[in-house]
Amino acid sequence: MAFPSIFNQKDVNVIIQRIHQLNPQSKALWGKMNVSQMLGHCCIPYAQIFNERNDKTPFVMKWLLRLFFKKSMVNEVPYKPSLPTAPAFLITDQRDFEKEKNRLIKYIERCRDLGAEELKRRKQTTLGYLTEKEWNNLIYKHLDHHLRQFGV
Repeated sequence: MAFPSIFNQKDVNVIIQRIHQLNPQSKALWGKMNVSQMLGHCCIPYAQIFNERNDKTPFVMKWLLRLFFKKSMVNEVPYKPSLPTAPAFLITDQRDFEKEKNRLIKYIERCRDLGAEELKRRKQTTLGYLTEKEWNNLIYKHLDHHLRQFGV
């Protein structure tokens, strides 16, 4: 089953509506992050896309991820609860809920506006160049996973 499109306004509106259902007291159904940390965590892939973060993945780790995990990261199967978090994606400090929520929404809109054709020209930090479908699945799955984590 195909995921909703991160490039389609209607689908993006649904994602943003889900984010607006969160509040500073939203509790996780699994995991260690609070809701503000989760929102900050969800911003990281976008910061990488827009070259606002320069996370370097060691060559061996890139090779292992591409060889053994890429398929599960970009396929159309939702992530299971309580998967381990890569070190570059860990958020352990306290975050401002409204600031992180607004930042995530802006990133989602920027990515939609960037469009699939431009995104396909950019390398994903560890997986390299991806197709439109792979980019969509990777980004949507991650967002959906964490929104489900907080019950929305």
